[in-house]
Amino acid sequence: MAYDEVLAQRIDELLTGEQGLTSRRMFGGLGYLVDGHMAVAAGSQGSLMVRADPADAEAWVDGAAVSPMVMRGRPMAGWLLVAAEALATDDQLQLWLDRGVGYVRTLPPT
Repeated sequence: MAYDEVLAQRIDELLTGEQGLTSRRMFGGLGYLVDGHMAVAAGSQGSLMVRADPADAEAWVDGAAVSPMVMRGRPMAGWLLVAAEALATDDQLQLWLDRGVGYVRTLPPT
């Protein structure tokens, strides 16, 4: 599956000027890395994969628009999948970008 190019463009615009930011195609999406750590990724159909502190991530799962990220049938601790409907406005998207970037900023550079 290809990533959502409209979402990727929105992410590009909102993360412009972010220190240490790079993007890379991976896992069928477009990952955004900060200092070598993936913070978020534009997925297909407007979904966003977000890296989060595992201590916080569970509280953000709502069972509808935000769910744990599952790969190959296994949940990935500290990763969330945010549905497109929860990213409709730039403020909503910025909230999730801030969460992903904020968390990876706490990790040592790679």
